[in-house]
Amino acid sequence: MRIVIAGAGNVGRSIAAELIGNGHDVLLVERESRAIKEETVPGAKWLLADACELTQLEKANLEDCAVVVAATGDDKVNLVVSLLAKTEFGVPRVVARVNHPKNEWLFNEGWGVDVSVSTPRMLTALVEEAVTVGDLVRLMTFEHGRSSLSELRLAPDSPILGRTVGEIDWPTDSALVAILREGHVLVPTPETPLEAGDELLVVATEDRDDELDALLSKPGPG
Repeated sequence: MRIVIAGAGNVGRSIAAELIGNGHDVLLVERESRAIKEETVPGAKWLLADACELTQLEKANLEDCAVVVAATGDDKVNLVVSLLAKTEFGVPRVVARVNHPKNEWLFNEGWGVDVSVSTPRMLTALVEEAVTVGDLVRLMTFEHGRSSLSELRLAPDSPILGRTVGEIDWPTDSALVAILREGHVLVPTPETPLEAGDELLVVATEDRDDELDALLSKPGPG
């Protein structure tokens, strides 16, 4: 898969290295010549260009790539790159880095963004996930915020303990995708029992969060 990354800072280079390790063809676009450090990402292609300038971005041949990642440290730049990638080149998948949480609302399909990644939000979610038991924690959003991946660690007084996955009346537009138990990843089946301490990973549309929270978090009668 051919992937273009705008921004060759620490984040952009780290993403590029991971993608190359997974067998992808990666081009890093960087406007600062001093940031062109080819030896830091063996196997990557490099382009010295301003990704906010359409004429310069054309040199990256975005029309031939499957994914564009806007990974600079400037939210304005990431929005412009996303918009150009989607509207001018028809890139199928645009992923954008959100540097400041106050700007997160801008990173949507109107600006050409398919998936936004907010580092502050992800760090907050990981902290909450590590210390929270019995409450639903949103880890990541998809489809411009319309769906999310959430995690919940089952408390000892959870109302669903002792029941199997198939016995739970899961809300519409939600799915239990994995159970983390004692260092193992379990693919849930209708016969899988639910135990205290299980970490449940659930994908659901945003309007189902309250139903999931009520189902999984609130202790039963008595």
